[in-house]
Amino acid sequence: MSIGNSPEDERPFQDVSSEEAPTIGHVLRQARIAAGMTVDDVSTATRIRIAIVHAIEADDFTACGGDVYARGHIRTLARAVHTDPAPLIARFDASHGGRPAPTPAAPLFEAERIRPERRGPNWTAAMVAAIVAVIGFVGFTAFKGGDSDSSDQIAGGTTPTPSASPSPPTPKNDKPTTDVRPTPSDDAIAAAPQDKVTVRVSAVHGRSWISAKDHNGRLIFDDLLKKGESETFQDSSKINLVLGDAGAIDLWVNGKKLDNDFKPGAVERLTYTKGDPQAG
Repeated sequence: MSIGNSPEDERPFQDVSSEEAPTIGHVLRQARIAAGMTVDDVSTATRIRIAIVHAIEADDFTACGGDVYARGHIRTLARAVHTDPAPLIARFDASHGGRPAPTPAAPLFEAERIRPERRGPNWTAAMVAAIVAVIGFVGFTAFKGGDSDSSDQIAGGTTPTPSASPSPPTPKNDKPTTDVRPTPSDDAIAAAPQDKVTVRVSAVHGRSWISAKDHNGRLIFDDLLKKGESETFQDSSKINLVLGDAGAIDLWVNGKKLDNDFKPGAVERLTYTKGDPQAG
């Protein structure tokens, strides 16, 4: 689908003369327009407030809160609109007294983008520990039982009669009752549950910025998916997607691979629900 620019993109912008190199803000604005993204799209993708995006595109960096933060904002905006941040950072350093010395405040910018943490309990370790405990208990019980029989025979004045070697205890096939749920694989996608919506995004043809939300509008993924990487999202009723470069993406929805005609560099907003996949 085609996404137009918001009205604020039509505001007069300072002309850049042919004798001067385009400014940082001008380069970022032109790259955003070429990517088919609005200021609101960029703000959503980068978590940078709309007012700051407008200020940077107007080459006003005072709202960034310092040179360290300004450099970080320039880098993040450049990546979101698919342009190289290195020359823009170099131009900023040249006009602001060189690259600043490293300070503890620098990592604070990276914390602005909060990645959803996807961790699950280590069921494999729990299962191994349970099996080892069962085997140890069975072996200990068998050893104590044999020792008691020998003690009783000696106390009664009889000599223990040699007997056949006892067969080793058979390990019990006890398993934890907790349901172990592995990370969805290709087979799991092929057998997607009917009562949920399952979406797999694969960056087959190149890298693309991906944003995914559940039916409550909660952000479950917001990051750059590199070529060859895949992510799987699942919800009880609805998945909302934003593809920064839809032409680089292959989609599987509810176990079915979709045939699409996404164009390289196109931004697509998609919604999928349970059943036969249809983009909303």
